[in-house]
Amino acid sequence: MNPYVLTTLLSSLGLGTTLTFASSHWLLAWMGLEINTLAIIPLMAQHHHPRAVEATTKYFLIQATAAAVILFAGTANAWATGEWSMASVSDPIATTMVLAALSLKVGLAPMHFWMPEVLQGLDLLTGLVLSTWQKLAPFALIIQTSQAFDPFLLTALGLTSALVGGWGGLNQTQLRKVLAYSSIAHMGWMVIVLQYAPHLTFLALLMYILMTSAAFLTLKLSYATKIGTLATTWSKTPLLTATAALVFLSLGGLPPLTGFMPKWLILQELAKQGLPFTATVMALAALISLYFYLRLCYSMTLIISPNTATSTTPWRTQTTQVSTPLALFTVMALSLLPVTPAITALLI
Repeated sequence: MNPYVLTTLLSSLGLGTTLTFASSHWLLAWMGLEINTLAIIPLMAQHHHPRAVEATTKYFLIQATAAAVILFAGTANAWATGEWSMASVSDPIATTMVLAALSLKVGLAPMHFWMPEVLQGLDLLTGLVLSTWQKLAPFALIIQTSQAFDPFLLTALGLTSALVGGWGGLNQTQLRKVLAYSSIAHMGWMVIVLQYAPHLTFLALLMYILMTSAAFLTLKLSYATKIGTLATTWSKTPLLTATAALVFLSLGGLPPLTGFMPKWLILQELAKQGLPFTATVMALAALISLYFYLRLCYSMTLIISPNTATSTTPWRTQTTQVSTPLALFTVMALSLLPVTPAITALLI
């Protein structure tokens, strides 16, 4: 892609998200979301592969539908209250519509069906942008309007997403689909604690972005898109294989890795709020997710690929890819647990 075009698209991507962050008016927030969607469409379709075009079309239709519902809900709320401000969302129908549309935008279950299919059709770098940056603007709106939502509805969305994210990833062999279901499960963790401690939602989102970035960049460096390919990475890059296994365990939420921090704090908050049953279901859902992360680790570290493999032998050739961002994200995805008190003090 032409560097000027790429710069324009990435700037528009940043502009759309910033506009949504800064807005307290429904029309401005909708405009930011639309700029965001339109900027990523050419990035998704740049390879002109049928799968990429199909994924782009699905993504465009889903995002356009969600944006239309948000605009309609904002209009309905303005009709009922006389204000376009986000702070005055009091109409129950408008509130439910906003939550449904934003859930569709970020891929919360049961509005998650587009997410694995779209991610599977993209290359790893665009998939990374879709899984991390594209979640920021809708989540900013969810956090801003969280007090207007029905608490029961938020809890139901959180539990469903955590369970579907764990269950759906169990029988996947494509790594992008595994990461899509991982994303759905993490979204559930963020939403479940939103009504009690929004700062923990923000913390969970931040940690999810760090760990997912490390996972996607690792897969990009080792050219892996299927679980079977992971078995060949140890002969190419032994050190990367070791850190990748730890990153996947961190995504699963195992101590003493970074991924344990948000899960631990969220379970603690749920117990404090007198919701032991909800906390137990979430912990069990995390165990289901942990299984498919362990499966990835097993494939990477404990399986020697068969000598009769039909794929080309991956020689230890010198890579031309930039690995500095990967190193930074990996360090953060593995070692932030000891500074939990400092991070929580900054957020509260």
